[in-house]
Amino acid sequence: MKAFRYAFVVICGLTTSCQSPQSQEAEGLNPYEYQLADGEYGVERLAYGESWPDFAIGWQRREELIEATQRSMNYLTKPSSKTFFPVGPGEVITHDLMSRSVARFNEVLHEAKSSEDFLSLLQKDFNVWVARGQSSTGDVFFTGYGTPILDGAKERGGEYQFPLYNAPEDLVKADDGVILGRKTASGQTVPYYTSAELRDNGHLKGLELVWLKNPYDAYMAHVQGSAVIRYANGDLFEVGYAGNNGHEYNSVGLALVAEGKFKIGDLSLQKLRNYFAANEGEAARVLPKNPRFVFFQGASGGPYGCLGQPVTAMHSVATDKDIFPRAAVVYVEARLPEMDEDNKLVQRPVRFFALDQDRGGAIRSAGRCDIYMGLGDDAMARAGHVQARGRMYYLFLKS
Repeated sequence: MKAFRYAFVVICGLTTSCQSPQSQEAEGLNPYEYQLADGEYGVERLAYGESWPDFAIGWQRREELIEATQRSMNYLTKPSSKTFFPVGPGEVITHDLMSRSVARFNEVLHEAKSSEDFLSLLQKDFNVWVARGQSSTGDVFFTGYGTPILDGAKERGGEYQFPLYNAPEDLVKADDGVILGRKTASGQTVPYYTSAELRDNGHLKGLELVWLKNPYDAYMAHVQGSAVIRYANGDLFEVGYAGNNGHEYNSVGLALVAEGKFKIGDLSLQKLRNYFAANEGEAARVLPKNPRFVFFQGASGGPYGCLGQPVTAMHSVATDKDIFPRAAVVYVEARLPEMDEDNKLVQRPVRFFALDQDRGGAIRSAGRCDIYMGLGDDAMARAGHVQARGRMYYLFLKS
């Protein structure tokens, strides 16, 4: 089903909030987390006279982009996709406009004979919209996520003592997947148990899906919303998102920063892993500070985004789906980590097309976007170092 994941916010130190912009500014919260007023939308038309980005470069990486575009087209053919349209105040984006825009972009990818031809066709057929970004400046803060490969076992035993769980039967969801809570014996719907309550009180006994080596690996699966489990015999088992307990996500990394264990700029995936490995008992103490708990299921062919379609490395992004359109064509300008000739991560400017195909628990504003970096250790290392400020554009047909 849907991989409703969270940006790896222990790196950038961002938090979510539902307060007004005025109260956020007064409390000094990160400006990229400012919430739009009710009725405002995350994209707006590129201002008259403002130059187009250099879209021509997108033609050079079209093979995987075509695959990602087809997945958005697959989603838009489903009747259920119509329930999320139209979107936006004023000049609304209808389901028909979105479907035709993605389909035409796919045609242009096939028709163009060169990067110049590609740009010419886009200029002829499309209008450019821009993400409003933090405080409507157009600046967007990018983070990264990926799919970890974790050692695991089908049964508990030896070093495999930390489970991922199937979704419980009493978990109540709305038709759009929003978690409502749990059903009591009297038929009432009440908030679901927190992560600490689930770990301490045995509510999930018998729902174990796989067993992992350490609590940090389980935490990483929760953060990313999916994982590939590697059994001792070499077999691989994909697990994907099956729901959550409905509680807000709180960053474990920020909790450690608040305690003085780390400075905000010093955090990384590997440093956090090393910290828990070197400090026995810390994982059990710190991880429950995040009340959000994720449930899993077997999910071959993934990982899947919130559209129910597989996400594509460097061609799928996650945004706040309350204010950004699902399945849309996106163009990103940012600086991202890449391996150099010495196999070291260096930050380089990049520009690429992607599809807006996922969402994240910590991606809750017009100034945030999460980029899917791919599968495995290298992708996870890159994801953990994405702290990029840039811009994000959307393409919609002129008519």
